[in-house]
Amino acid sequence: MKRLVPRTLRSQLTAGLVALLALACLAVGITTVVALEGFLVGRLDQQLSASAGRFAVSLEHEARPDADNRPDTRGQSDGTFGARLLRGTPTQAAVVRDQTDARVPLSAEDRRTLAALPTDGSGHSIRLASLGRYRVNAVSGDDRDVLITGLPLHPVEETVHRLEAVEAAVFGGALLVTGVLGALWVRLSLRPLRRVTTTAARVAELPLASGEVAMPAPVPVADPRTEVGQVGTALNRMLGHVGNALERRHASENRLRHFAADASHELRTPVANVRGHAELALRHTGPVPGEIRRSLERIQAESERMSRLVDDLLLLARLDAGRALERKPVDLTRLVLDAVDDARAVGPRHRWLLDLPETAVNMTGDEHRLQQVVANLLANARTHTPPGTAVTVRLAADDHDVRLTVLDDGPGVPEEIRPEVFGRFVRVDHSRSRAAGGTGLGLAIVEAVVTAHHGQVSLTSRPGHTEFTVTFPPAPSGSTPHR
Repeated sequence: MKRLVPRTLRSQLTAGLVALLALACLAVGITTVVALEGFLVGRLDQQLSASAGRFAVSLEHEARPDADNRPDTRGQSDGTFGARLLRGTPTQAAVVRDQTDARVPLSAEDRRTLAALPTDGSGHSIRLASLGRYRVNAVSGDDRDVLITGLPLHPVEETVHRLEAVEAAVFGGALLVTGVLGALWVRLSLRPLRRVTTTAARVAELPLASGEVAMPAPVPVADPRTEVGQVGTALNRMLGHVGNALERRHASENRLRHFAADASHELRTPVANVRGHAELALRHTGPVPGEIRRSLERIQAESERMSRLVDDLLLLARLDAGRALERKPVDLTRLVLDAVDDARAVGPRHRWLLDLPETAVNMTGDEHRLQQVVANLLANARTHTPPGTAVTVRLAADDHDVRLTVLDDGPGVPEEIRPEVFGRFVRVDHSRSRAAGGTGLGLAIVEAVVTAHHGQVSLTSRPGHTEFTVTFPPAPSGSTPHR
């Protein structure tokens, strides 16, 4: 039923136009039919009055012994009905056929109908079982009887039905033509609104979340005084505000990106110097107090962590800037094997499992960055799961994509963290302590590198099952990795 209801504005306007015209045609049709029927019935009443009831009077005379026993049918049209009632009971009933009279059998219902007629001389419509619908009037006779004269309503009904058929054909054709022309007219009138809709749809499809966005051209407004013109003007004003906001946001992102890149670049040298001096001091052959050695070891460890943080920030800044990665054939199977071996060495208390295809999986990309993706996923699983957790690395490929899956049976990712798990500096533990976990950039780097390879990364997690799935485009046929 809902499918029959027009949904678009164009169909609603067209349907409304046709519906209004249909109501108007219905009103005109009913009015003309009622008026014509009333006019024709009035003419019958005039004919009944003009006939002066001669046919019914002749029926009255026919009952007298001195009458010629023949009803007077002169000047009476075919179908004229006459009846005589004495004390409420019909004694005579006849109808004119070819200027002669014919007796009419009356049923019990006909007798009751005739007996109930008022003798006011006005017309009344009745139905006789053997004759159909008639227009009759009743008057009092000379012998205290009632004389009834009637004319058939069939010609009136036939004329009215013919008018109804003509009106149905004419109004039906008018509705059809109006529907077609109205649809074309509404389509033409709403053409500016379609341009507004098209522009709004293009804006809705733009990647407004980040990066530079090219806004579509303003909608041409023919007449700002019309409703469509007002909508177009409002949309153009909104596009201008959105475009200005996006430009300011993009400029701010560029300044922040340049700052992060410059700061990371500038920090690399002093951090390396601090790390080098700490290592040099620890290599001193002379006696070093325990507290000082402990401080030097902490300086060395924190400088190493700061070096990794600076490298991660610099990598993200380069990826944000759209820095092109290497595009070489990569043996992803060998890369996964090496990453799992490293994970076993770092996390021997976890169970590391492999699910690899029989043939090597190859793809095109930056081998060093892809190795970083696998290492970060494995480090994330090791860091956020307790010892004894099984971590499975699965690799698969077909003609459509290359899929890398890292899943574990640990406690899972908290639900409130899942929507932003690939954000920067997002950690399960929101405290400022870094005793557990990393810098919060590992998964952000995974997403940035995967996106730079035109792939996608997703997460599904529940207690006992956490799965990161990375999907890459398939490698071009015939490509082989460098050994």
